[in-house]
Amino acid sequence: MAGRLLVVEDEEHLAAGLKLNLELEGYGVDVATSARAASERLVASSNGYDAIVLDVMLPDLDGFELCRRLRDAGNFVPVIMLTARSAAEDRVRGLEAGADDYMVKPFSLEELLARVRSLLRRRAWEGRRGTTSSSVLAFGRAHVDFDTHEVTVAGEALKLTQLELDLLKYFSEHPQRVLSREELMEKVWKLRNYGYTRTVDNFIGRLRKHFEEDATDPRHFLSVRGAGYKFVPE
Repeated sequence: MAGRLLVVEDEEHLAAGLKLNLELEGYGVDVATSARAASERLVASSNGYDAIVLDVMLPDLDGFELCRRLRDAGNFVPVIMLTARSAAEDRVRGLEAGADDYMVKPFSLEELLARVRSLLRRRAWEGRRGTTSSSVLAFGRAHVDFDTHEVTVAGEALKLTQLELDLLKYFSEHPQRVLSREELMEKVWKLRNYGYTRTVDNFIGRLRKHFEEDATDPRHFLSVRGAGYKFVPE
């Protein structure tokens, strides 16, 4: 089996269609039609899920808040958010809540399947990498252990999503080098020739918020006009 997925969607026909097509791809799929049902599934699942496809508009609690509660509780399973809202601020809100990706309805089934595969490839790769020797990054006020996922800033513990850790790890492996959005999408998101690269900008904003003393005047995660971003450890 390719992996276990939880689809959280209250539109019956859409949920059934997603379940069918994901199962045809080899995934094991559970469906929850509310935030409460999703929470119960997550608690009851002994082995957990490999990814969550999460609708924003749910009858009891919106997907933004559910995702935020998962992250606050220490659950960092990859999340793809689905919504009819296309405004940029809604995309940013979803990513800031801790989502790893964001798709606007109506969406291409093939694109959704590609994004699910991307998330699971990244998670599998992270699992293999975790069996190697310890990898620690120290910069500014931060200390990051990529094997244990323990992160502190000025001595205070900080929780990062898996995608934030993956992005930070890639930067740490290429210090002082200008990295284009396209390269980051391919190497971190595992999406090649993917048109919407502004997702990278949102995640850089999150890293700045986490690690910079002044996110508006960054010292470590620098923009290089017309080229991309550069990580400067010191």
